[in-house]
Amino acid sequence: MKIATWNVNSLRARADRVEAWLRRSDVDVLAIQETKCKDENFPWDLFESSGYEVAHFGLSQWNGVAIASRVGLDDVERTFPDQPAFAKPGIEPVQEARAIGATCAGVRVWSLYVPNGRGLEDPHMPYKLRWLEVLQQHAQRWITEDPALPVALMGDWNIAPRDEDVWDIDLFRREGFTHVSAAERDAFAAFEKVGFTDVAREFTPGPGTYTYWDYTQLRFPKKEGMRIDFVLGSPALAGRVKGASIDREERKGKGASDHAPVVVELGPV
Repeated sequence: MKIATWNVNSLRARADRVEAWLRRSDVDVLAIQETKCKDENFPWDLFESSGYEVAHFGLSQWNGVAIASRVGLDDVERTFPDQPAFAKPGIEPVQEARAIGATCAGVRVWSLYVPNGRGLEDPHMPYKLRWLEVLQQHAQRWITEDPALPVALMGDWNIAPRDEDVWDIDLFRREGFTHVSAAERDAFAAFEKVGFTDVAREFTPGPGTYTYWDYTQLRFPKKEGMRIDFVLGSPALAGRVKGASIDREERKGKGASDHAPVVVELGPV
């Protein structure tokens, strides 16, 4: 069984590329982020014609998450329990379409688009950290209550947990960029402390192994990327991992997303 995660950065804009990639990659389950569409204008036919069931959660032209599966799609949840909403002072909190879960061939899959943070002093940063804290609490509960449950927390985490996960850590620190702050890295490490594993790292070691390259300043040809897309697996899932890859080729060419798919191969139970 092959599972994958991919921030497509607008599904409708890249429908042809996504359809072609599904045929080429032969994945069984794809967790998608940044669909950038509502349910009513989601391209359902794209997946159904390729043999996939799909669940989508989109509220506006921003964010949006989905799971496509050809091995079953059960117990769909939009948002995880108590998922924090973004709130500015004096403005009603807004729930964003950033998490969707489903069970696919016995694996509990979550497609996650973690808030960006935007800046170390931006109101989105405490929102990001609280969002991750609540998710981690539930993730810990899920595997405590059922240690045999294979859980895959998949998506764009907007965190580079190691120095090697950005092209120039000195630049990031000097400029005070997000994604590498101690608070963000601690939030990521909290999942590992309760038993989740970055299951692709062993098979795709760095430095220089990235999943994201900004469109600006020729970042991709300069190899100036970041590793911010991950599959964190519970112990029951990590024990089944047989291989993993980052499809850097998909970042090439006209109309590419700024993220590359991350693919994980699972063995039988």
